[in-house]
Amino acid sequence: MTFTTVLFYVFAAIMVVSAARVITARNPVTAALFLVLAFFQAAGIWMLLKAEFLAVVLVLVYVGAVMVLFLFVVMMVDIDQTEMRKNFWSYLPVASIVGGIIVLEMASVLWRSFGMETPVPEAANTIGTTKALGMLIYTQYIFAFEVAAVILLLAIVAAVALTLRRRKDIKYFDPGEAVRVKRNDRLKIVKMDAVKKEVASTVATKEAP
Repeated sequence: MTFTTVLFYVFAAIMVVSAARVITARNPVTAALFLVLAFFQAAGIWMLLKAEFLAVVLVLVYVGAVMVLFLFVVMMVDIDQTEMRKNFWSYLPVASIVGGIIVLEMASVLWRSFGMETPVPEAANTIGTTKALGMLIYTQYIFAFEVAAVILLLAIVAAVALTLRRRKDIKYFDPGEAVRVKRNDRLKIVKMDAVKKEVASTVATKEAP
């Protein structure tokens, strides 16, 4: 067993544990931090496969941008965890079906990869370089690349929309209304009659011993 193989097993083990903690952690911030750890382990595996560009993109885009945005949304949105866990077990049948389908698909892909000897194309040796990856993205996979960009744009718009809601536990004011305010809106002059002498003398008599 070579040192590269040992590193692969270490990265893979940490990534599996981190992925399990993402779905089992009770605190959303803790789950997001474990997802960041899983992304770093995946980047390490990409480095072992000599795909340096994909590893750097994974760290810069997902860890440096997407996960930071996700953490901001989780910390700014007031999530009622008790309400979220109220009907948690009611989603178990649907989650089991979806999880089973994903496991079967991954098992079929792995079985085909290890069971059949497929020829490795020459471009696979340079897939980690920027030039080869750019040629594939903007020629063969241009449609999938554009769809992924639209999905990420929708996710960003949705995250910003969640943070723009008006909360009840903070003081909010409209800056436009504060600029347009007039003098009569801030100051109101009330005219009152002067205090009569009879009332003043009666009060002084009651206070005297």
